[in-house]
Amino acid sequence: MPEQSLPKARTPEATTGEREAPSAHEAISRRRLLGTAGATGLVLGTAGAAVGYAAAPSEAAAPLTSLGTGRAMFHGKHQPGITDGLQARGHLVAFDLAAGAGRREAAALLRRWSETARRLMAGEPSPHDDTDVARDAGPSSLTITFGFGHSFFARTGLEKQRPTALDPLPEFSSDQLDKNRSDGDLWVQIGAHDALVAFHALRAIQKDAGRAARVRWQMNGFNRSPGATSHPMTARNLMGQIDGTRNPKPSEADFDQRVFVPEKGEPAWMANGSYAVVRRIRMLLDDWEQLPVTAQEDVIGRRKSNGAALSGGTETTAMDLEKTDAKGNPVVPINAHARITRPDQNGGAAMLRRPFSFHDGIDGDGVPDAGLLFICWQADPLRGFVPVQRKLDRGDALSQFIRHESSGLFAVPGGATEGEYVGQKLLEG
Repeated sequence: MPEQSLPKARTPEATTGEREAPSAHEAISRRRLLGTAGATGLVLGTAGAAVGYAAAPSEAAAPLTSLGTGRAMFHGKHQPGITDGLQARGHLVAFDLAAGAGRREAAALLRRWSETARRLMAGEPSPHDDTDVARDAGPSSLTITFGFGHSFFARTGLEKQRPTALDPLPEFSSDQLDKNRSDGDLWVQIGAHDALVAFHALRAIQKDAGRAARVRWQMNGFNRSPGATSHPMTARNLMGQIDGTRNPKPSEADFDQRVFVPEKGEPAWMANGSYAVVRRIRMLLDDWEQLPVTAQEDVIGRRKSNGAALSGGTETTAMDLEKTDAKGNPVVPINAHARITRPDQNGGAAMLRRPFSFHDGIDGDGVPDAGLLFICWQADPLRGFVPVQRKLDRGDALSQFIRHESSGLFAVPGGATEGEYVGQKLLEG
């Protein structure tokens, strides 16, 4: 798990005004309201301006909270779900095209998916057979992101358009991969701040697949909810460690260069897109939790309490790799995870990590099946994920406490403009 990690969670916008709750007769669902807003051009900016959900006659309708009003945009230069802040709930799902389905069926599917994503991200019902699961909720910062796997191009006769950056990842000695939960023709990432909104989107996407594609695997994850801490802070993972201190930031001059394919990059249909590496990393929590905190800190190279490097300072203080203790030993151990994953120790290799934690119950031995749904974004995985993971594979102290159980690499094209669907330049170019 390379340390250049999680984006800091965004805090919900505060409400900027108050109003009396509407009567039960006046109250309508926000999803219906936003459907009307989409048709008339009306934009609701704050929770104070939003109409409450429908209530029983004996109750006053409560105003929608700021958590529900958050909205990500479907159309744009990049697809949503890459640079957005961490979301509380997430679903990752891979599909394989059905037997006999090819380029035409794939294009129709991406057209359906894009329209569904556009509507759901705006807080509207899905275009057909909506289940009403999210009827009373706002958009809740829902994002839906689409990508293509290596096998997709052969299935659709588009091998000549397959990027070299999508070549299969090399094998790593620490991998214990389940092939049935790896790869796939198509990949969809769903995230939201509300569990029902996220599930509603997942169900709509699965139904839209129809006979064109079948689910290959699905994984469900979570993060801390916005507002759960007294102040904005870097997230913690299931090992209790602050995780994400050195994640690339959009404010950095080389951020786009590291994360996104350039406008004039190759192939042309990937302009403004990115490559996602997806790994299910199980944490061996029973073993980890037997370590004293000081030993855990040596494994990571940072303080568990506040994320500061063992060389001193605060979470954001630069790590001093040369600092030694009274015996002349490095204060940050040579095999510490944070030392090994530093970009300046890997030829500048960096990636934007935006993962979810997962917990899928207890296995037959009574061990928790829990860990990290690792998702990292980069302009080229051969210059991002691969060199860092190779180095981790050779001697990361954390490796004995984690297990890579599934893997996928997906080409995620740039965002769709108004009137386009995601992947249109590939499928109709």
